[in-house]
Amino acid sequence: MNKILIVEDEEAISSLIEMSLVRAGYRCETADDGLVAADKIEQNVYDLVLLDVMLPGLDGYELMDYLRPTGTPVIFITAKGSLGDRVKGLRLGADDYIVKPFEVPELIARVESVLRRTGRGGQTLHAWDVELDTVARTVTKNGVPVALTPREFDLLELLIRNRGMALYRETLFERVWGGEPENDTRTLDLHINRLRKKLGWQTRITTVYKIGYKLEREDAP
Repeated sequence: MNKILIVEDEEAISSLIEMSLVRAGYRCETADDGLVAADKIEQNVYDLVLLDVMLPGLDGYELMDYLRPTGTPVIFITAKGSLGDRVKGLRLGADDYIVKPFEVPELIARVESVLRRTGRGGQTLHAWDVELDTVARTVTKNGVPVALTPREFDLLELLIRNRGMALYRETLFERVWGGEPENDTRTLDLHINRLRKKLGWQTRITTVYKIGYKLEREDAP
């Protein structure tokens, strides 16, 4: 399980990021001050750091001096969204740059992409009685292989990584099919129904009215 440090001084944003990443299967620590973050970076090993630019103590750009020798991947998350700010962050060694406000699915996708690109991505995902191997692209239920099509696999991975969160139909189409739905609006529904049947998850993949679908959390009543 990947360990992520969230360095953000706005409590509401930090809590949202932490909750979303924990639900997606990551371990998280937080710091609301640049000096506190520097101490954590010196004392611990992280797979990824999500770093705000404007921080008390040390700002995000200064913290890059602590992070660069460790080789830890960094995603800047900041309201400073000008081209100059983005270029500065990337030149300092950041792996990606997200501008506030952002959507949670975008954040999860960026985290997954950076971890995968830097060779730190987790290989196995678990939900309920299902295990998904993201490298071998195999799925088992109680140890028994389940045959999924490539689209079904991608859809299941997206649902597991975002379990407990309602995903908009547009988001699912964009992430799994690579674009907006055209004439066939039933494509997503058919894939969801096939996943439910193959996994026995009729009550675990739920329909969210006027939004899309979500995979229930294991601790849901």
